[in-house]
Amino acid sequence: MRCKDVQLIMEVGEQPISSLCFKSGNEDIIYVASEREVKCFDVHMAASWKQLKNYIYNKEEINQIACNSKGTFLASADDGGDVKIIDVNQDCHYKTLRTGHTSICSSAQFIPWRPWEVVTGGLDSKLILWDFSKGRPVKIVDFALPYWENGSNAAQCFNPAFVHAIAVPDADMLDKSNNVCVVARGDGSVDVINIESELAAIRSKSSRRARKGTHSTSKDSISTVNNEINSQNERRRLHLDYTLGGHNAAVSCVAFSLFGERGKYIISGGNDKSVKVWDCFQHLDAGPTGCHMDVLRLNINLSKKVNWLCTSPMESENLVVCDTTKVVKVYSVL
Repeated sequence: MRCKDVQLIMEVGEQPISSLCFKSGNEDIIYVASEREVKCFDVHMAASWKQLKNYIYNKEEINQIACNSKGTFLASADDGGDVKIIDVNQDCHYKTLRTGHTSICSSAQFIPWRPWEVVTGGLDSKLILWDFSKGRPVKIVDFALPYWENGSNAAQCFNPAFVHAIAVPDADMLDKSNNVCVVARGDGSVDVINIESELAAIRSKSSRRARKGTHSTSKDSISTVNNEINSQNERRRLHLDYTLGGHNAAVSCVAFSLFGERGKYIISGGNDKSVKVWDCFQHLDAGPTGCHMDVLRLNINLSKKVNWLCTSPMESENLVVCDTTKVVKVYSVL
């Protein structure tokens, strides 16, 4: 990136490439998704670009692939709503995660602090946390339902809250970013969800159900419990939308910052031709009203819609943006 010259050109086939990722712990190995296939290459074999391995387990076109933090599993999310978990050490199909999404599964990410769990998002407006060792969902968040931010009783009709992208922090970012998942939504919002709080709410709900048979419950106590649940929901999620200076069109991508204090900022890009830099983790446990007006740190206006972005640990030239042109842009932020 310093010399701005192309170092390597990799010919992987005639079909479009929808996603790629490096192998965790060994970035000489790169995985590339094209249509229904995942291909594996060694970037040092530049002369031949000989394919090392390939995996064809998805029945529909793959939208995103991700590698877990140990470099032992791949997840490939496809148009049919399925997610294939691939054991790259054994070179075999490990598990299929299905019946969770009812539409295209657009994104998948492993959770570093939960080695057997993966989070997925789809165009059914659902965010699903899976135990992939058992192949079943642990938690489903449906953004199509009325949500706590506006108190509305009606489901959203226009600009559906499709999940376009998901980001989770690396293990060494957890002191700054907590155990969260960041969601890029089709309605222009970015949601920050504390995964551990979501799971704690499930355990609490299960505990209340276990006690229900031995204790009578009045209408007042039910109302109290519901109010407590709503309060917990408000505390464990942040909703970053246009009222805070956010996007006014679909958000296409999100990432954690690698520059400065790793994981301190959330970077989002969208179809409104803008990139936003958010500093919001100090507010994650705050209440829902009158407290988040200072979370937007930087706004970058572009000339085209943003397809994808990432950051680097450098002090300058640390934001890379891919838009709908053929030119990759590099910016210096903060």
